[in-house]
Amino acid sequence: MAFIESNTVKASKGKGEITIKHLLTPAEMDGKCLMFAQVTIPPGSAIGVHAHNGNTETYHILSGEALYNDNGVEKKIGAGTTTFCPDGEQHGIENEGSEDLVFMALIINK
Repeated sequence: MAFIESNTVKASKGKGEITIKHLLTPAEMDGKCLMFAQVTIPPGSAIGVHAHNGNTETYHILSGEALYNDNGVEKKIGAGTTTFCPDGEQHGIENEGSEDLVFMALIINK
């Protein structure tokens, strides 16, 4: 199966809209994961800083450039970068480039 569903939503605590292409159903994740998806953030949009409580989140950047906020420390990242937000910490990501930012997102329940 190529993907389960794709939807465009308002960016959580951020600005603009993002597209989330879910790759597994909740049943397939068997309660172990909250999300496994490909996320696309257009230029100028962002997922605002948010905390993870009871889960962790990993991003793997496929294409584009971003400003990543890791607990208040900002750094520029791009294709090939993998980030990890542990349980109890916070992060956010903004597309500062001129092309879509595309990454894989994995949220694992604790």
